[in-house]
Amino acid sequence: MAMDSVRRGLDYLLGQTTKQQLKRFEHEVERTGSLAEDLARLSDDDLKAKTAEFRRRLADGETKEDLRAEAFAVVREVAERTVHLRPFDVQILGAIALDQHRIAEMQTGEGKTLVATLPAYLNALSGKVHVVTVNDYLARRDREWMGPIYEFLGLSVGLLQEDSTPEERQVAYGSDITYGTNNEFGFDYLRDNM
Repeated sequence: MAMDSVRRGLDYLLGQTTKQQLKRFEHEVERTGSLAEDLARLSDDDLKAKTAEFRRRLADGETKEDLRAEAFAVVREVAERTVHLRPFDVQILGAIALDQHRIAEMQTGEGKTLVATLPAYLNALSGKVHVVTVNDYLARRDREWMGPIYEFLGLSVGLLQEDSTPEERQVAYGSDITYGTNNEFGFDYLRDNM
């Protein structure tokens, strides 16, 4: 853990090439993939129990980075069981980039909706997550499409729409993961803080 902090500090000061970043990411993709066989053998109840286990491990001092490969592997397995989609390695790579607050460019049809489930789940283990889309249609579609993954793992999923009532907004914001548009999140923030 201390070594990672030193490495991040040096990378910040000296810069890091894209090739170096991808090499680190690919190592983590391999770690995620190496867990697939063991997770495939788990029962649904054992997979569902992973959320409580991860939260306990975070409370005991592990970091999200410590859990990332395992949490991503769990989401990958659950996605296959619930929505019948299995993130490819390149999508895991994109999820790692997102989780590290980097930009991951993906074209239409390459699976951004599925990619977002991985870091959203990981970050919802220790706090609330907002998944921002550009319009109400996509927010509703993505919530309905990917919601079963989160719900299987014991997380609540909310939806903000332009016509959401104040009560509906309160419920949505109380969820572990909330889907909505940039406008709705932005205006709610301004209403609440002015």
